[in-house]
Amino acid sequence: MQNDIHKEKILILDFGSQYTQLIARRVRELKVYCEIHPFNYSLEKVLHYKPKGIILSGSPSSIFDRNSPKADKRIFGLDIPILGICYGLQFLTTVFGGKVAKSKKREYGRAVLKINENKDDDLFKGILTGKSTQGHVVWMSHGDQIKVLPQDFIPIARTDNCLYAALRSRDRKIFGVQFHPEVVHTTIGKRVLNNYLFNICRCKPLWNMKSFIVSEVERIKKTVGNKKVILGLSGGVDSSVAAVLIHKAIGKNLKCVFVNNGVLRSNESKEVVKTFRNNFHISLIYVDAAKEFLDELKGVTDPEKKRKIIGGKFIRIFEREAKKLGKIEFLAQGTLYPDVIESVSFKGPSATIKSHHNVGGLPKNMKLKLVEPFRELFKDEVRLVGKELGIPDKIIWRQPFPGPGLAIRILGEVTGERLRILRDADSIVIEEVKNAGLYREIWQSFAVLLPVKTVGIMGDERTYENVIGIRAVSSLDGMTADWVRLPYDLMAKISNRIINEVKGVNRVVYDISSKPPSTIEWE
Repeated sequence: MQNDIHKEKILILDFGSQYTQLIARRVRELKVYCEIHPFNYSLEKVLHYKPKGIILSGSPSSIFDRNSPKADKRIFGLDIPILGICYGLQFLTTVFGGKVAKSKKREYGRAVLKINENKDDDLFKGILTGKSTQGHVVWMSHGDQIKVLPQDFIPIARTDNCLYAALRSRDRKIFGVQFHPEVVHTTIGKRVLNNYLFNICRCKPLWNMKSFIVSEVERIKKTVGNKKVILGLSGGVDSSVAAVLIHKAIGKNLKCVFVNNGVLRSNESKEVVKTFRNNFHISLIYVDAAKEFLDELKGVTDPEKKRKIIGGKFIRIFEREAKKLGKIEFLAQGTLYPDVIESVSFKGPSATIKSHHNVGGLPKNMKLKLVEPFRELFKDEVRLVGKELGIPDKIIWRQPFPGPGLAIRILGEVTGERLRILRDADSIVIEEVKNAGLYREIWQSFAVLLPVKTVGIMGDERTYENVIGIRAVSSLDGMTADWVRLPYDLMAKISNRIINEVKGVNRVVYDISSKPPSTIEWE
């Protein structure tokens, strides 16, 4: 899709850094379109892409590794401004004849950057320099550093441990920084990227979600025409926003199928049906298959079997409903840009994506053409599209929910009674996290029903009842996550309410594991 919002674009070459997607998000936040491609992207593809600038990402590799990633050196002769970040800086240094060496002291975390007295340097334009400042906090993550500058390059910033923390070529076309401007810990990061995009690459801020909607609606109309599109609506952010956007383009020719698999959260099915039928007047087929799913899950305790049963059953029901609609030529999916990136990334942490919680794709024998309006968007951008389309906040800010639903948050067999306990406990967690104003800040917060019972005392009686685990994590994309330090008062309130209000629970515990080594979901 080539139009005005894609005319000004940046190419990010991925050397495998865990922060590569974050670079793209920061560039997009500054209203410039960009794409991530593997470091070995061919010169021919670079020329076809026609970028206004090229960013070289960091990497978990050392430049000294035998198979360390290396881009085509000819990109430096294209007269396109290039910014190397961390490993990207070290790579361009070696290309131009400079020397990189192992650091005597590995630099990881916060460091103080001091900008050299080069007041006309475009990369640090508008940022206080020299003696007038004590320096700027930046985020470092490197074990190698530049020891000898390449010919025709000059240093423009330093730290106590890194003499060449930033440099540029004398012709002002190639820049490099040892720190990570894309992470929030780097206080001047946004201004550095802003300077690169607008002062150096001369980009125009054309990328915005209002323009995207207009462009994508026209593209869908042109692609689909008057044919039918089917979409599996889950009530989650991606499928919900996709449904409203596609409906805006083709109206009644969009057919949504919402399957109640019996392992949804409290009142979820009613809210989804009401929202999309009443608010958006979308053609929605509601299938109450709760009994079918629970019958097949009876006696099953193995997590992988649960997923396969739920995924397989969903596909069979979806196919069944699709046949009732007559000739369908298109299948709509809420595929996001991170999914697309992972299909082409070469190596490194950025090439690892979570998939264990999804129900799986639809069968190839359906032979449907795909409509994927969000293939170039990140989750936060999809939320902005939803806001532009008037979708309620309770949907567009909904936390991710696994395809197999509560089935993988019930450790052990899934039964009606165990679902009732977990639903009631989970509702309290969500309600209290929202009341505390933390719901949007947390990636996921939920309850888990453990397969153990413990002794307790309620009144004058001993009890032997269930244990609920609480999980709350912060994350950017779910690939890595850290446990949230919830306020003690909030944890106390959640615990007291669950024990007092949820029949069958006498103990609540809090999960303080990060991913890795743990996963976000318990199964």
